[in-house]
Amino acid sequence: MSALLAKRLGAIVMISIALAGVLFYLQKISPLDPVHARLGGQASASAVAAERHRLGLDRPEFTQFVDYVRGAVHGDLGDSYRTRRPVSTDLRAYLPATAELALSGLLIAMVLGVLLAFATTLRWKASSVLRPVLLLGASTPTFLLGIAGILLFYSKLHWLPATGRSSLADVPGGPTGLITVDALLHGRFDVFWDAVQHLIMPATAIALGPAVAIARVLRSSLVSDQRSDYARTARAKGLSEPAILIKHVLRNCVGAALSMTGLQVGLMFAGVLVIEQVFSWPGIGQYVAQSIPVADFPAISGVTLLLGVGYVVINTVVDLLQAVADPRIKV
Repeated sequence: MSALLAKRLGAIVMISIALAGVLFYLQKISPLDPVHARLGGQASASAVAAERHRLGLDRPEFTQFVDYVRGAVHGDLGDSYRTRRPVSTDLRAYLPATAELALSGLLIAMVLGVLLAFATTLRWKASSVLRPVLLLGASTPTFLLGIAGILLFYSKLHWLPATGRSSLADVPGGPTGLITVDALLHGRFDVFWDAVQHLIMPATAIALGPAVAIARVLRSSLVSDQRSDYARTARAKGLSEPAILIKHVLRNCVGAALSMTGLQVGLMFAGVLVIEQVFSWPGIGQYVAQSIPVADFPAISGVTLLLGVGYVVINTVVDLLQAVADPRIKV
């Protein structure tokens, strides 16, 4: 396990440096001059030269790249042209909302995926309804699912709120920034329930596509292992099909489902950035959407680097979980 962990950590470092290199190169070829973006188009030549020297833009490009990577390691992603604040400060303000939405969506995707896989494998009666509904949801664009949810569950049925993270004014302010977690830590169950209601529609919208992908892979493995020798032996001992799947088959099949879950995380990140616009969710999707029209490259590159590293880290965790589920991977 230690050798596997070392390899995965090394891969995280190399991929992160490569991503930083791509972002640094894109910033260099961008037509927007960061000095004029800070000082304005009417700045004098002496002020421009002084600011360029202060930012280190008059040094060799390799030195600038090393400084960029060193700053990113220490949390310095530059200053936003739009907010005039450090990008890391902005991300700390916006990231908790996105993390709460993404984690909720991932949880829903895993639950729906396992439920659909078991329902179709065991041929439950409800699977004839559940499967087409999930397939329809997975084939529908994420933003359209969000709009349809607002029209149905907010405008017509009045079951769920349409925008924001909470309807309450006295939401606990910490320590995690995740309203559901902070509400439980402070014993505010009214805030917790209100936050859950706000999460249901956006989290489900980004979860349907990954849920179907996870279910397909898991069901394929379950059906295949149902015909294995150990499953037939368990069946001969009188175990029921659900017991065979849960006690014997599932652990051998979970590796493929975990791999698909890791791959779907990137798709979920893209869905989160879109769905935050639909539901006015105050996360990094809103931050990027406000930064793109004004060509705020430090903000855009900071979010890209954060999501890229997060995607690599999550897939590394998935690899380690696979090694726990299947000891052969350690070898």
